[in-house]
Amino acid sequence: MNYFSSDFKLGILGGGQLGKMLLFDTRKFDIQTYVLDPSDEAPCKIACDQFFKGDLMDYETVYNFGKLVNVLTFEIELVNLDALVKLEDEGLKVYPSPKTLKLIQNKGIQKDYYTKHAIPTANYTRFDDIKSLIVAILESKIQLPFVWKCTEFGYDGNGVKVIREIADLDNLANVECIAEEMIPFKNELAVIVCRSPSGQIKTYPVVEMEFHPEANQVEYVICPARINPEVADKARAIALNVSEKFNHVGLLAVEMFQTEDDEIIVNEVAPRPHNSGHYSIEASYTSQFENHLRAILDLPLGNTDSKVAGIMVNLVGAEGFSGDVVYENIEKILAWNGVTPHIYGKKQTRPFRKMGHVTIVNSDIVEARRIAEDVKNTIRVISNT
Repeated sequence: MNYFSSDFKLGILGGGQLGKMLLFDTRKFDIQTYVLDPSDEAPCKIACDQFFKGDLMDYETVYNFGKLVNVLTFEIELVNLDALVKLEDEGLKVYPSPKTLKLIQNKGIQKDYYTKHAIPTANYTRFDDIKSLIVAILESKIQLPFVWKCTEFGYDGNGVKVIREIADLDNLANVECIAEEMIPFKNELAVIVCRSPSGQIKTYPVVEMEFHPEANQVEYVICPARINPEVADKARAIALNVSEKFNHVGLLAVEMFQTEDDEIIVNEVAPRPHNSGHYSIEASYTSQFENHLRAILDLPLGNTDSKVAGIMVNLVGAEGFSGDVVYENIEKILAWNGVTPHIYGKKQTRPFRKMGHVTIVNSDIVEARRIAEDVKNTIRVISNT
Protein backbone atom coordinates (compact mmCIF):
# COMPACT_ATOMS: atom_id res chain seq x y z
CA MET A 1 0.00 0.00 0.00
CA ASN A 2 1.21 3.50 -0.78
CA TYR A 3 0.92 5.37 2.49
CA PHE A 4 2.32 8.60 1.14
CA SER A 5 -0.02 9.61 -1.68
CA SER A 6 -3.41 8.13 -0.80
CA ASP A 7 -6.35 8.45 1.54
CA PHE A 8 -4.62 6.21 4.09
CA LYS A 9 -5.40 7.22 7.69
CA LEU A 10 -3.38 6.33 10.78
CA GLY A 11 -5.27 6.39 14.07
CA ILE A 12 -3.51 7.09 17.39
CA LEU A 13 -5.20 6.36 20.71
CA GLY A 14 -3.88 8.93 23.18
CA GLY A 15 -2.83 12.49 22.47
CA GLY A 16 0.03 13.02 24.91
CA GLN A 17 3.68 13.86 24.35
CA LEU A 18 4.52 10.44 22.86
CA GLY A 19 1.87 10.98 20.20
CA LYS A 20 3.07 14.52 19.57
CA MET A 21 6.61 13.30 18.92
CA LEU A 22 5.27 10.48 16.69
CA LEU A 23 3.39 13.11 14.68
CA PHE A 24 6.65 14.87 13.85
CA ASP A 25 7.51 11.84 11.71
CA THR A 26 4.05 11.38 10.21
CA ARG A 27 4.28 15.00 9.07
CA LYS A 28 7.73 14.36 7.66
CA PHE A 29 6.21 11.53 5.62
CA ASP A 30 2.88 13.33 5.02
CA ILE A 31 0.73 10.60 6.55
CA GLN A 32 -2.85 11.50 7.55
CA THR A 33 -3.37 11.18 11.30
CA TYR A 34 -6.46 10.90 13.49
CA VAL A 35 -6.02 11.24 17.27
CA LEU A 36 -8.41 10.37 20.12
CA ASP A 37 -7.81 11.83 23.59
CA PRO A 38 -10.02 12.82 26.55
CA SER A 39 -8.47 16.29 26.89
CA ASP A 40 -9.16 19.33 24.73
CA GLU A 41 -5.64 20.49 25.59
CA ALA A 42 -3.84 17.30 24.49
CA PRO A 43 -0.33 17.99 23.12
CA CYS A 44 -1.20 16.13 19.89
CA LYS A 45 -4.01 18.50 19.00
CA ILE A 46 -1.75 21.02 17.26
CA ALA A 47 -0.12 18.47 14.94
CA CYS A 48 -2.70 15.88 13.78
CA ASP A 49 -5.07 16.10 10.81
CA GLN A 50 -8.19 15.26 12.83
CA PHE A 51 -8.59 15.45 16.61
CA PHE A 52 -11.40 13.67 18.47
CA LYS A 53 -12.18 14.23 22.13
CA GLY A 54 -13.31 11.07 23.90
CA ASP A 55 -12.79 8.50 26.65
CA LEU A 56 -10.10 5.95 25.75
CA MET A 57 -11.67 3.38 28.09
CA ASP A 58 -15.16 3.66 26.56
CA TYR A 59 -15.99 0.79 24.19
CA GLU A 60 -18.21 2.71 21.75
CA THR A 61 -15.86 5.70 21.58
CA VAL A 62 -12.79 3.59 20.77
CA TYR A 63 -14.70 1.29 18.39
CA ASN A 64 -16.24 4.16 16.41
CA PHE A 65 -12.88 5.93 16.21
CA GLY A 66 -11.23 2.76 14.91
CA LYS A 67 -13.79 2.51 12.09
CA LEU A 68 -12.46 5.81 10.70
CA VAL A 69 -8.86 4.66 10.13
CA ASN A 70 -6.82 2.07 8.22
CA VAL A 71 -4.22 1.25 10.89
CA LEU A 72 -4.62 1.86 14.62
CA THR A 73 -1.85 2.30 17.19
CA PHE A 74 -1.66 3.75 20.70
CA GLU A 75 0.67 5.83 22.82
CA ILE A 76 -0.84 4.79 26.15
CA GLU A 77 -1.80 1.29 27.35
CA LEU A 78 -4.96 2.39 29.17
CA VAL A 79 -7.40 1.86 26.31
CA ASN A 80 -10.51 -0.29 25.88
CA LEU A 81 -9.28 -3.77 24.98
CA ASP A 82 -12.68 -5.17 23.98
CA ALA A 83 -13.07 -2.49 21.32
CA LEU A 84 -9.61 -3.27 19.93
CA VAL A 85 -10.42 -6.99 19.81
CA LYS A 86 -13.65 -6.29 17.89
CA LEU A 87 -11.89 -3.98 15.44
CA GLU A 88 -9.13 -6.53 14.81
CA ASP A 89 -11.72 -9.27 14.33
CA GLU A 90 -13.36 -7.08 11.68
CA GLY A 91 -10.06 -6.78 9.79
CA LEU A 92 -8.52 -3.56 11.11
CA LYS A 93 -4.76 -3.66 11.61
CA VAL A 94 -4.17 -2.83 15.28
CA TYR A 95 -0.51 -2.57 16.32
CA PRO A 96 0.54 -3.68 18.83
CA SER A 97 -2.28 -6.21 18.78
CA PRO A 98 -4.90 -6.49 21.55
CA LYS A 99 -3.46 -9.95 22.32
CA THR A 100 -0.10 -8.36 23.13
CA LEU A 101 -1.67 -5.49 25.06
CA LYS A 102 -3.77 -7.89 27.16
CA LEU A 103 -0.57 -9.57 28.40
CA ILE A 104 1.01 -6.24 29.33
CA GLN A 105 -1.81 -3.94 30.47
CA ASN A 106 -2.12 -5.68 33.86
CA LYS A 107 1.23 -5.97 35.65
CA GLY A 108 0.15 -9.13 37.46
CA ILE A 109 -0.65 -10.87 34.16
CA GLN A 110 2.61 -9.49 32.73
CA LYS A 111 4.63 -10.97 35.61
CA ASP A 112 2.84 -14.32 35.28
CA TYR A 113 3.79 -14.33 31.60
CA TYR A 114 7.48 -13.93 32.46
CA THR A 115 7.26 -16.87 34.86
CA LYS A 116 5.44 -19.02 32.30
CA HIS A 117 8.11 -18.37 29.66
CA ALA A 118 11.15 -18.63 31.98
CA ILE A 119 12.03 -14.95 31.55
CA PRO A 120 14.14 -13.86 34.55
CA THR A 121 12.21 -11.48 36.83
CA ALA A 122 11.99 -10.61 40.52
CA ASN A 123 9.95 -12.95 42.76
CA TYR A 124 6.46 -11.64 43.42
CA THR A 125 3.04 -12.45 44.88
CA ARG A 126 -0.30 -11.19 43.53
CA PHE A 127 -3.04 -9.88 45.83
CA ASP A 128 -6.65 -8.89 45.19
CA ASP A 129 -6.34 -5.84 47.45
CA ILE A 130 -4.29 -4.14 50.18
CA LYS A 131 -6.22 -5.92 52.95
CA SER A 132 -5.15 -9.37 51.80
CA LEU A 133 -1.58 -8.10 51.41
CA ILE A 134 -1.57 -6.86 55.03
CA VAL A 135 -2.84 -10.25 56.21
CA ALA A 136 0.01 -11.95 54.34
CA ILE A 137 2.54 -9.63 56.02
CA LEU A 138 1.08 -10.28 59.49
CA GLU A 139 1.22 -14.02 58.83
CA SER A 140 4.88 -13.66 57.74
CA LYS A 141 4.11 -14.90 54.22
CA ILE A 142 5.55 -11.66 52.81
CA GLN A 143 8.81 -10.26 54.11
CA LEU A 144 9.53 -6.55 54.48
CA PRO A 145 10.84 -4.58 52.68
CA PHE A 146 9.29 -5.14 49.24
CA VAL A 147 8.11 -3.16 46.24
CA TRP A 148 4.34 -2.59 46.02
CA LYS A 149 2.84 -2.14 42.54
CA CYS A 150 -0.79 -1.67 41.58
CA THR A 151 -1.51 -3.94 38.64
CA GLU A 152 -3.39 -1.35 36.57
CA PHE A 153 -3.51 2.41 35.93
CA GLY A 154 -0.01 3.18 37.19
CA TYR A 155 2.13 5.67 35.25
CA ASP A 156 5.22 7.90 35.69
CA GLY A 157 6.08 6.43 39.08
CA ASN A 158 2.50 6.47 40.34
CA GLY A 159 1.36 3.04 41.50
CA VAL A 160 4.83 1.96 42.69
CA LYS A 161 6.12 2.29 46.24
CA VAL A 162 8.83 0.74 48.40
CA ILE A 163 7.20 -0.71 51.53
CA ARG A 164 9.54 -0.82 54.52
CA GLU A 165 6.86 -1.09 57.22
CA ILE A 166 3.10 -1.76 57.26
CA ALA A 167 2.38 1.95 57.81
CA ASP A 168 3.78 2.61 54.33
CA LEU A 169 0.65 0.94 52.94
CA ASP A 170 -1.55 3.66 54.44
CA ASN A 171 -3.32 5.83 51.85
CA LEU A 172 -2.53 3.47 48.97
CA ALA A 173 -5.43 2.53 46.72
CA ASN A 174 -7.19 -0.65 47.87
CA VAL A 175 -6.81 -2.34 44.48
CA GLU A 176 -5.31 -5.46 42.94
CA CYS A 177 -1.55 -5.32 43.44
CA ILE A 178 1.68 -7.26 43.57
CA ALA A 179 4.36 -7.45 46.25
CA GLU A 180 7.72 -7.80 44.55
CA GLU A 181 11.02 -8.81 46.10
CA MET A 182 13.52 -5.96 46.28
CA ILE A 183 16.50 -6.74 44.07
CA PRO A 184 19.93 -5.34 44.95
CA PHE A 185 21.11 -3.96 41.63
CA LYS A 186 23.96 -1.99 40.11
CA ASN A 187 22.02 -0.40 37.28
CA GLU A 188 18.57 0.02 35.81
CA LEU A 189 18.81 -0.62 32.08
CA ALA A 190 16.45 -0.58 29.12
CA VAL A 191 16.45 -1.89 25.57
CA ILE A 192 13.94 -0.86 22.92
CA VAL A 193 13.08 -3.57 20.39
CA CYS A 194 11.47 -2.68 17.08
CA ARG A 195 9.51 -5.34 15.19
CA SER A 196 7.42 -5.32 12.02
CA PRO A 197 4.54 -7.62 10.93
CA SER A 198 6.78 -9.25 8.32
CA GLY A 199 9.34 -10.15 10.99
CA GLN A 200 12.03 -7.48 10.68
CA ILE A 201 13.54 -6.88 14.10
CA LYS A 202 16.12 -4.45 15.47
CA THR A 203 17.24 -3.36 18.92
CA TYR A 204 18.47 0.02 20.07
CA PRO A 205 21.63 0.15 22.21
CA VAL A 206 21.29 -0.56 25.93
CA VAL A 207 20.57 2.60 27.91
CA GLU A 208 21.17 3.28 31.58
CA MET A 209 18.51 5.02 33.67
CA GLU A 210 19.13 7.15 36.72
CA PHE A 211 16.03 7.57 38.88
CA HIS A 212 14.81 10.30 41.22
CA PRO A 213 15.09 8.81 44.72
CA GLU A 214 11.60 9.91 45.83
CA ALA A 215 9.40 10.22 42.75
CA ASN A 216 10.42 6.84 41.22
CA GLN A 217 10.83 8.66 37.91
CA VAL A 218 13.71 8.59 35.46
CA GLU A 219 15.85 11.71 35.78
CA TYR A 220 18.53 10.80 33.22
CA VAL A 221 18.69 8.30 30.36
CA ILE A 222 22.29 7.63 29.27
CA CYS A 223 23.19 6.06 25.91
CA PRO A 224 25.32 4.07 25.66
CA ALA A 225 24.96 2.55 29.11
CA ARG A 226 28.20 2.62 31.08
CA ILE A 227 28.44 -1.18 31.35
CA ASN A 228 30.79 -3.77 29.93
CA PRO A 229 30.01 -5.26 26.48
CA GLU A 230 29.19 -8.73 27.85
CA VAL A 231 26.43 -7.31 30.06
CA ALA A 232 25.12 -5.20 27.16
CA ASP A 233 25.00 -8.25 24.89
CA LYS A 234 23.12 -10.21 27.57
CA ALA A 235 20.60 -7.39 28.02
CA ARG A 236 19.93 -7.16 24.29
CA ALA A 237 19.54 -10.94 24.02
CA ILE A 238 17.01 -11.01 26.87
CA ALA A 239 15.11 -8.08 25.33
CA LEU A 240 14.91 -9.95 22.01
CA ASN A 241 13.60 -13.04 23.82
CA VAL A 242 10.94 -10.96 25.58
CA SER A 243 9.97 -9.37 22.26
CA GLU A 244 9.61 -12.80 20.64
CA LYS A 245 7.46 -14.13 23.49
CA PHE A 246 5.09 -11.14 23.41
CA ASN A 247 4.94 -11.32 19.60
CA HIS A 248 4.49 -7.54 19.42
CA VAL A 249 4.51 -5.24 16.39
CA GLY A 250 5.97 -1.76 16.82
CA LEU A 251 8.18 -0.83 19.74
CA LEU A 252 8.66 -2.75 22.96
CA ALA A 253 10.64 -1.03 25.71
CA VAL A 254 12.11 -3.65 28.05
CA GLU A 255 13.16 -2.28 31.45
CA MET A 256 15.70 -4.42 33.31
CA PHE A 257 17.91 -4.61 36.39
CA GLN A 258 21.60 -5.46 36.30
CA THR A 259 22.17 -7.32 39.57
CA GLU A 260 25.30 -7.16 41.72
CA ASP A 261 26.59 -10.34 40.05
CA ASP A 262 25.80 -9.03 36.53
CA GLU A 263 22.66 -11.08 35.93
CA ILE A 264 19.90 -9.36 33.95
CA ILE A 265 16.31 -9.60 35.16
CA VAL A 266 13.27 -8.02 33.54
CA ASN A 267 11.33 -5.39 35.49
CA GLU A 268 8.50 -4.53 33.10
CA VAL A 269 7.74 -3.65 29.49
CA ALA A 270 5.86 -0.99 27.55
CA PRO A 271 4.50 -1.70 24.03
CA ARG A 272 4.97 1.81 22.61
CA PRO A 273 7.48 4.64 22.29
CA HIS A 274 9.08 5.11 25.68
CA ASN A 275 10.85 7.68 27.83
CA SER A 276 14.04 5.63 27.63
CA GLY A 277 14.16 6.20 23.86
CA HIS A 278 13.69 9.97 23.67
CA TYR A 279 17.45 10.50 23.31
CA SER A 280 17.16 8.83 19.88
CA ILE A 281 15.57 11.90 18.26
CA GLU A 282 18.92 13.69 18.30
CA ALA A 283 21.43 10.90 18.93
CA SER A 284 20.33 8.01 16.65
CA TYR A 285 20.27 7.55 12.89
CA THR A 286 16.56 6.71 13.19
CA SER A 287 14.49 7.87 16.16
CA GLN A 288 12.29 5.45 18.09
CA PHE A 289 9.23 7.34 16.82
CA GLU A 290 10.15 6.98 13.17
CA ASN A 291 10.91 3.29 13.68
CA HIS A 292 7.58 2.72 15.45
CA LEU A 293 5.91 4.24 12.41
CA ARG A 294 8.00 2.17 9.99
CA ALA A 295 7.21 -0.99 11.96
CA ILE A 296 3.43 -0.62 12.18
CA LEU A 297 3.27 0.24 8.45
CA ASP A 298 5.57 -2.72 7.63
CA LEU A 299 8.15 -0.48 6.00
CA PRO A 300 11.91 -1.20 6.15
CA LEU A 301 13.21 -0.49 9.66
CA GLY A 302 15.75 2.27 10.06
CA ASN A 303 19.28 2.11 11.51
CA THR A 304 19.05 1.98 15.32
CA ASP A 305 22.72 2.80 15.93
CA SER A 306 23.71 6.01 17.69
CA LYS A 307 25.52 8.75 15.77
CA VAL A 308 26.85 10.19 19.03
CA ALA A 309 26.52 9.70 22.78
CA GLY A 310 23.22 11.04 24.09
CA ILE A 311 21.73 11.83 27.48
CA MET A 312 18.10 12.72 28.11
CA VAL A 313 17.02 14.82 31.08
CA ASN A 314 13.35 14.74 32.06
CA LEU A 315 11.76 18.12 32.77
CA VAL A 316 9.19 17.61 35.50
CA GLY A 317 7.09 20.02 37.53
CA ALA A 318 8.97 21.45 40.50
CA GLU A 319 7.73 20.58 43.97
CA GLY A 320 5.47 23.23 45.48
CA PHE A 321 4.12 24.52 42.15
CA SER A 322 0.77 23.78 40.51
CA GLY A 323 -1.08 25.78 37.88
CA ASP A 324 -0.25 27.54 34.60
CA VAL A 325 3.25 26.45 33.65
CA VAL A 326 6.31 28.70 33.40
CA TYR A 327 9.68 27.43 32.14
CA GLU A 328 12.61 29.28 33.70
CA ASN A 329 16.03 29.61 32.03
CA ILE A 330 15.38 27.72 28.80
CA GLU A 331 17.12 30.50 26.88
CA LYS A 332 20.26 29.84 28.94
CA ILE A 333 20.55 26.18 27.97
CA LEU A 334 19.83 27.01 24.31
CA ALA A 335 23.21 28.76 24.27
CA TRP A 336 25.01 25.48 25.08
CA ASN A 337 26.33 23.26 22.29
CA GLY A 338 24.51 19.96 21.74
CA VAL A 339 21.54 20.84 23.96
CA THR A 340 17.99 20.50 22.58
CA PRO A 341 14.85 21.10 24.69
CA HIS A 342 11.50 19.46 23.90
CA ILE A 343 8.49 21.13 25.50
CA TYR A 344 5.39 18.94 25.44
CA GLY A 345 2.79 21.71 25.42
CA LYS A 346 0.95 20.80 28.63
CA LYS A 347 -0.67 23.96 30.01
CA GLN A 348 -0.79 22.92 33.67
CA THR A 349 2.13 21.87 35.84
CA ARG A 350 2.11 19.94 39.12
CA PRO A 351 4.90 18.35 41.16
CA PHE A 352 6.75 15.65 39.17
CA ARG A 353 4.45 15.88 36.13
CA LYS A 354 6.43 15.23 32.92
CA MET A 355 6.41 18.54 31.06
CA GLY A 356 9.28 18.07 28.62
CA HIS A 357 12.77 16.72 28.20
CA VAL A 358 16.19 17.93 27.10
CA THR A 359 18.66 15.94 25.01
CA ILE A 360 22.40 16.46 25.32
CA VAL A 361 24.63 15.03 22.58
CA ASN A 362 28.41 14.95 22.82
CA SER A 363 31.24 12.77 21.55
CA ASP A 364 32.32 12.37 25.20
CA ILE A 365 29.75 10.63 27.44
CA VAL A 366 31.39 12.02 30.60
CA GLU A 367 31.10 15.58 29.31
CA ALA A 368 27.51 14.92 28.20
CA ARG A 369 26.64 13.73 31.72
CA ARG A 370 28.22 16.86 33.22
CA ILE A 371 26.20 19.12 30.91
CA ALA A 372 23.06 17.13 31.74
CA GLU A 373 23.58 17.90 35.42
CA ASP A 374 23.96 21.60 34.58
CA VAL A 375 20.74 21.46 32.55
CA LYS A 376 18.91 19.83 35.46
CA ASN A 377 20.15 22.50 37.84
CA THR A 378 19.40 25.42 35.49
CA ILE A 379 15.86 24.82 34.18
CA ARG A 380 12.90 25.08 36.54
CA VAL A 381 9.34 24.09 35.66
CA ILE A 382 7.17 26.25 37.90
CA SER A 383 3.83 28.07 37.80
CA ASN A 384 2.96 31.74 37.72
CA THR A 385 0.74 31.52 40.79
